[in-house]
Amino acid sequence: MRVTPISAERLAGLAADRVADAFGAGAPWVRVAVDGAAAARPHVLADALVGPLRLRGHPVVRVSAADFLRPASLRLEYGRHDADAFHDLWLDDGALLREVLAPLDPGGSGRVLPSLWDAAADRATRAPYTELAPGGVLLLDGPLLLGRWLPFELTVHLAMGGPALARHTAEADRWTLPAFARYEEETRPRELADLTVKVDDPRHPALVESV
Repeated sequence: MRVTPISAERLAGLAADRVADAFGAGAPWVRVAVDGAAAARPHVLADALVGPLRLRGHPVVRVSAADFLRPASLRLEYGRHDADAFHDLWLDDGALLREVLAPLDPGGSGRVLPSLWDAAADRATRAPYTELAPGGVLLLDGPLLLGRWLPFELTVHLAMGGPALARHTAEADRWTLPAFARYEEETRPRELADLTVKVDDPRHPALVESV
């Protein structure tokens, strides 16, 4: 395994190159997952990809997994701080597949719902659908996205070791740490992802490559 420091700008450029490769392989749309705990800042990388992709002529839709959580009655059925529920039940992956990812299958409509549920207000966002033209890119960020049989053309995993994750996780969210330990053990996201980036210090990412 080789770990190479990489700037945020070069990382965004590398991911954009991988998107271009997916289009070169014939994908009508490219669905990108940026997977990582909140402490790893997956939204920052997803946001950083928007500009390079648009400069290359690709329309972009940004979606956050935080806007596709289940209602509180289901999400919090086992209490507010149940790590297994956070791992298994919080994300409405069925809705994410139906409303965001499946419409971008070959032959799909391209009609994407950018958000579904406001978790803070515990009600539907009632966001309008948006049309993503062929050649467009869907950028999704969030935690625990891999190993769910969700279709992506490119997956990026922002990896944090256990001590680093504990150090960077807000006190109010430390109850989620066992869920991420389970994710590492059961799903092995570093092995599943197309790109794995070590972010024990999010300010200094490093590309992880098998050699």
